Amino acid sequence: MSATRSERDSMGALEVPADALYGAQTQRAVNNFPVSGQAMPAPFIHAIARIKLAAARVNAELGLLDDERAEAIATAAEAVIRGEHDEHFPVDVFQTGSGTSSNMNVNEVLANLASRKGLEVGPNDHVNMGQSSNDVIPTAIHVAAALEVTNRLRPALVHLRETIDSRAADLDGVVKTGRTHLMDAMPLRMSQELGGWSSQLGQAIERLDSALVRLCRLAQGGTAVGTGINAHPEFAERMAARLSEQSVLAFTPNDSFFASLASQDAAVELSGQLRGLACVIMKIANDLRWMNSGPLAGLGEIELEALQPGSSIMPGKVNPVIPESAAQAAAQVIGLDTAVTVAGQSGNFQLNVMLPLIAHNLLTSITLMSNTAWLLGNRAIATFRVREENLAEPLSRNPILVTALNSVIGYNAAAAIAKQAYQAGRPIIEVAEEQTELSREELTRLLDPAALTRGGIPE
Repeated sequence: MSATRSERDSMGALEVPADALYGAQTQRAVNNFPVSGQAMPAPFIHAIARIKLAAARVNAELGLLDDERAEAIATAAEAVIRGEHDEHFPVDVFQTGSGTSSNMNVNEVLANLASRKGLEVGPNDHVNMGQSSNDVIPTAIHVAAALEVTNRLRPALVHLRETIDSRAADLDGVVKTGRTHLMDAMPLRMSQELGGWSSQLGQAIERLDSALVRLCRLAQGGTAVGTGINAHPEFAERMAARLSEQSVLAFTPNDSFFASLASQDAAVELSGQLRGLACVIMKIANDLRWMNSGPLAGLGEIELEALQPGSSIMPGKVNPVIPESAAQAAAQVIGLDTAVTVAGQSGNFQLNVMLPLIAHNLLTSITLMSNTAWLLGNRAIATFRVREENLAEPLSRNPILVTALNSVIGYNAAAAIAKQAYQAGRPIIEVAEEQTELSREELTRLLDPAALTRGGIPE
């Protein structure tokens, strides 16, 4: 058996692993919640450590904590923020709904580290001074999510959009058959198609930026039920200022700590925006899959980079693995959002009691979308090859081009020409020349696919 040591909390003594930095309360949670085998995400733990770092500094400024203890706690917190002790945070996601176990896990680890030079530092009296799990955990959710969106997701989305814009500029002269209902429609330039993706991403970024405004309003200072009991009157403002100093974000206390503790509306909003982003990613991924389909029996408009063999039985088969991965990640984010929505409804009186689930799902969704954006940009969009030979023939035979003649010969006459051209398998220009008094030269001008991509009424 592994070596253990005895630790004590308010409920009595308990054996914990000898090399663990945590204490009895964390061990009780490990014993009580063997549910998923998934620990809380590292960015969430690091966000709690940021709160402890800020609290140590603030409590020292206010004369509530001596400088030596404050410095020891701050030094320990900085090490945790750097990820040096991630293995000492084993509490399962599906724990007590307030996240108290995770808060105490961080408190115990920091107290242990801070006490190593013979200084007595208590997890509750010193590390947790002026705080409650009920305001620490909602604050950590906001801080972690805001930092991950700002430092990880947003740069990934900007890179993906820039990659799309670059390819769109390169492909501005490529004209293809448009499709609505998966059926042939009027032509468009490939730059216009990719431009649609770019616009979707730009608006998704705008929505995330808007959600960050509410996410930067913090619960810290509300303590147990929102009244701020056991916290200095200046604690909330000073904490927000300290947390802002640690980042590029402007954190402020929420205008109602009661709302911050009892609800998770800002987190639900952000999750909804991540769901919207997942829909954008799904759209792009599915377009790429369709455009790449074939290479002989499908559309075959583009050829994605070959990354791995596609079949264990069919030699030579190559599949669109990056778009498939992206679609699965998007589906997962949509599902995680549903759980966050349910969790957001679980505020009973003065506290929401599904906080760890919200933290886990939000941060997982941000990770999935961040990694997926980089992969889509670098391994699919930046590297696909356009098969222009497969675009030209369907475009020339597309009976829907006759739409350009509506204003000249009328809808019904144009429909008759389209039907005859389709049934005979002939180019629309040949049938139109036979069925109208328009010259070949005039028809060539009116039915020019490239000109039709510019919109307006043909003249």
